[in-house]
Amino acid sequence: MEGFQFEVIKESPHHRGRLGRLQTPHGRIQTPVFMPVGTQATVKAMRPEDLTDIGFPIILSNTYHLYLRPGSEIVREAGGLHDFMNWPGAILTDSGGFQVFSLSNLTKVSDDGVLFRSHIDGSSHLFTPERVMEIEGDLGADIIMAFDQCLPYPSTHETAEAAVTRTTAWAKRCKEAKTRDDQALFGIVQGVAYQDLRQRSAGELVELDLPGYAIGGLSVGEPKPVMYEVLEYTVPLLPRDKPRYLMGVGSPDCLWEGVERGIDMFDCVFPTRIGRNGTAMTRKGRVIIRDARYARDFSPLDPDCSCPTCRNYTRAYLRHLFKAGEILAMHLVTYHNLHFLHSLMEEIRQALEKGTFAQAKAAFFNEFYGA
Repeated sequence: MEGFQFEVIKESPHHRGRLGRLQTPHGRIQTPVFMPVGTQATVKAMRPEDLTDIGFPIILSNTYHLYLRPGSEIVREAGGLHDFMNWPGAILTDSGGFQVFSLSNLTKVSDDGVLFRSHIDGSSHLFTPERVMEIEGDLGADIIMAFDQCLPYPSTHETAEAAVTRTTAWAKRCKEAKTRDDQALFGIVQGVAYQDLRQRSAGELVELDLPGYAIGGLSVGEPKPVMYEVLEYTVPLLPRDKPRYLMGVGSPDCLWEGVERGIDMFDCVFPTRIGRNGTAMTRKGRVIIRDARYARDFSPLDPDCSCPTCRNYTRAYLRHLFKAGEILAMHLVTYHNLHFLHSLMEEIRQALEKGTFAQAKAAFFNEFYGA
């Protein structure tokens, strides 16, 4: 495949954590990596230049949303998503499967695809694997996800089994329909929390010999111990020499736990969403900056952080911005949260390199959660 290669650099002898190097047409990515979510061709409250300054090599965008607005043909005419949003790094586009099922007012699922109504204007649309590959081709991301059927938790075994059957069939159709050699197609393992179905889904997708594999259908309401259990028995079923992507997961505890279980790639709206609402992640836990106790707190948001927000602004000022409804507030705290997670992933990679992962994880948890 043109411009795409993954290499495992180092593996832990004590757990499944590993260091890797992922080469894409738009740059090299050190894994494990966290990818900020730019659903509608923008990471909310951030400029692409801000993301570059922080050091992110890859972001995520969404097929469903860009298909509905502005339309994938407009993005294609602009030269693809990279040119359209002025982002020089790599991009991964989700297939829109999760959004079709979670945002649509009405869906009708068949083996052919999904008929759904737009959450914007109620208009009717049909997503088939072939149509999704056409849209993702227009968008031009480096990594594209196969169309899948994502279920809520809990779901019955019968319903989950039907979704696995459909997800495999759709992945095959996506592989056949994909036309661009410069895009890497990842399959998505489904099966809710049923071990037999996860095993079956992983086995069928591995047979397709795709460039990478995601684990989907998690972080959809299940308790975290259930998610970790699913990872325990699913990750070993995926090829060692291909990247493993845990979809929709990005809280600090889940990043440590996911890496320990062999995950290479993560994404989540969590850091940007809570940032826009006035919550910051720091080494000592979350800071809800709107709280009255910060009204006269002239210390940095996080004394241990080197981001521009923490170097230049106080908690009192940030609280004032939020209370006054100023847009700058959302930008400054979002910037900090993304910087925090990028630094955390660097810390995790360094711990894997030095062989000190267990100690680093314990130290972080003790400080962040006060355990």
